[in-house]
Amino acid sequence: MDDRLLKYFLGELDDSDQLQLLKQINSDESLKREYIRLQNIFALSHLAKHEGDEEAARVSFRQFVRRVEAKRRREFIKSLGKIAAFALVLITSTVFLTLYFSKNNVREIATNTLYVPAGQRAQITLQDGTTVWLNAQSTLTYPSHFAGKERKVTLTGEAFFDVAKNPHKPFIVESQDIRLKVLGTQFNVYNYPKTGYSRIALVEGSVKISWNANESDHVMLKPSQELVLQGGKASISEITNPNYFLWKDGIYCFENERLLDIIEQLQLYYDVTIRVEDPEIFNVRYTGKFRQRDGVDEILRIIRKIHPFNIEKDIDNNIITLSK
Repeated sequence: MDDRLLKYFLGELDDSDQLQLLKQINSDESLKREYIRLQNIFALSHLAKHEGDEEAARVSFRQFVRRVEAKRRREFIKSLGKIAAFALVLITSTVFLTLYFSKNNVREIATNTLYVPAGQRAQITLQDGTTVWLNAQSTLTYPSHFAGKERKVTLTGEAFFDVAKNPHKPFIVESQDIRLKVLGTQFNVYNYPKTGYSRIALVEGSVKISWNANESDHVMLKPSQELVLQGGKASISEITNPNYFLWKDGIYCFENERLLDIIEQLQLYYDVTIRVEDPEIFNVRYTGKFRQRDGVDEILRIIRKIHPFNIEKDIDNNIITLSK
């Protein structure tokens, strides 16, 4: 680990060293990954500054990071994910790393990245008051504060946005090739790279959705409408399952959905491979609500009570096989 990163989070670098480190982070992918890892550890450890305990927080954070390095980062982060269900809540309303450079009186805007592990979810309140819920295996990139004429964030995966109203500064969500523009509204974006399609559902307000560089291909959604974009073609329909958005409260809700489609969701949410040996199982439809914290094994056990099938698990390769 680069010791400058530890000093950076502890506030022990002077302004010139901070600026040099930030420039290097932008050009060095390995350093950037380490920066993001420490940033998430800092948040999960709940060591943001509080009046009166700055020195204790510094000591605790330094010791915590050293323990992470001693246990090897991947093994520790994996185990940390087991407690992330409650620890990630500590990220809410946290604003990171806004730097002031006294030499030229210029304010540097830090870019933050929040990643949610498989089987977890997170909630964060941005600097403008916008609340974002992130589903499993999703990444949100956002600035420490919004400057300029727009408020822009970048999403990979799934998120529910409750955007703070500001008629003078639109809120922009960029997700792969899709761009959403709103002023103040509630909507859900589902856009995992592996699925081959995107779905945007509008709960209230209005949203402009475009999917090319010059925004010539665009639509305006109305409340209770959703757009599915696949292969460059867009289709708009009414939202058929409003309970779907309960995922942000830790509940996965399926309504008359094929097992094929449910499996696709479970693989994304829990980072597991599910194989089906009998194709007839695919077309059976299910309706039900499941708690996220129950995990994929329990969800499958409940589903098979409706239409029996066998479950075999290969723990070493993270594969679940369903058969008759």
